[in-house]
Amino acid sequence: MAEAQASPSPAAHPPLRPRDPLAWVAALTGLFAVLTGWRLAIPSIPYFDEVHYLPAAREILALFTEGEGAYLNREHPLLAKLLIALGMGVFGDNPLGWRIVPWLCGVLAYFAAVRALWHASADRFATLAFAVLLATGFHLFIHARIAMLDMVMVAGLCVAAWQFAGACAQPETGRRRLALTGIAIGCALGAKWNAIPLAMVPGLTFFIARALAGRRRLLLSRRGAPVPGVTLVEAFVWLGIVPLLVYAATFLPGYWLVENLHPSPLAEKGLIGFHHDIFALQSQLMTPHRYMSNWPQWVLNLRGIWYLYEPIDGAQRGVLLIGNPLTMWLGLPALVWCLGRGVWVRDWARLGAVIGYGVSLGFWIVAPKPVQFYYHYFVPSFFLLAALALTCSDLRRLPRGQWLAWSIPAASAAVFAWFFPIIAALPLTRADSYVTWMWLNGWR
Repeated sequence: MAEAQASPSPAAHPPLRPRDPLAWVAALTGLFAVLTGWRLAIPSIPYFDEVHYLPAAREILALFTEGEGAYLNREHPLLAKLLIALGMGVFGDNPLGWRIVPWLCGVLAYFAAVRALWHASADRFATLAFAVLLATGFHLFIHARIAMLDMVMVAGLCVAAWQFAGACAQPETGRRRLALTGIAIGCALGAKWNAIPLAMVPGLTFFIARALAGRRRLLLSRRGAPVPGVTLVEAFVWLGIVPLLVYAATFLPGYWLVENLHPSPLAEKGLIGFHHDIFALQSQLMTPHRYMSNWPQWVLNLRGIWYLYEPIDGAQRGVLLIGNPLTMWLGLPALVWCLGRGVWVRDWARLGAVIGYGVSLGFWIVAPKPVQFYYHYFVPSFFLLAALALTCSDLRRLPRGQWLAWSIPAASAAVFAWFFPIIAALPLTRADSYVTWMWLNGWR
């Protein structure tokens, strides 16, 4: 009888969830904020695509300060330019004012992406490894320091991933997190259309997971994955309708912007009609550019973009957009590993990294935009680095794999430090100093 009433052995209990590394993530986010914010106002002139977006932001700022402004850069939605204009309104029309909002969005994207991986994987080592890999992967660092639309879009996507993964991991907070997911998706779309393919992923994931749960009342059942307690109908509201409403709301200031002496093209054509213009501008044949590239070159990190290389602020300076060569190349076999392991053991975090990479890269394979650039690999690089972090965690479980698991993030930081002068616009000694870092001809 005593044996019959004995407590089950520890092996009978499911393993405890690892301790949340929130404090470490917050500390690393603070370090990333300091690193990206250091010398944010250098260069002191607009560079690369800032020359397109800053005039548009100035016109939006003029709308609110002077009552009238022109509708510039009509090929992109308004939200990112609105936020850049807000930064200029608070801090002035100067380098700090131009870049403060992208910097804040970069810090937010960093924190949100790392938290998303934690909620998806419950893997403490992978989460912290991802934090190091992401901070030293070049893409996020560079785009957090320049007034482009991409950083606002990526911040919205990262927050959406964070909240959706959190809803799945903590169903008791599911409704609130799904609502935030929808809002974040709408903001990402309102910054740049590049967010479209990933914007559909949370809703499709919810539908497929609930359908596979085999519920007889598919639309109204509150039971089953991915978020128990939330019906499919309610999920459609949060993940389908809310994003569209938020996206539409981001265009409201456009009704008062004018084009020369004519009323706003948005007011003339309406929101739907105006979108025909956006699509036409996005897909029109563009003049070939010296930095244009294609997706195989992005995957192999073969073609970079010089955002800046000129004498400015008393020295020769450069900003070269490439991916961290170590992690961009190691990430490719890591994606294959995560695909195999994800299918074999039904690991949704690893499958999610592969699917996210495939969806975000696949968009550019089929997109009707004839001239493309390496910065379109910004979003896929997040998923590639997540796959590498998860693979590092798997390496720890192999004989003698512990040292390799730790050495990859450490080596990524070392490569980042080596390239830091030409990704952070540090003073260079000579006009031809760039050759020091030209490992490949395609980076020249």
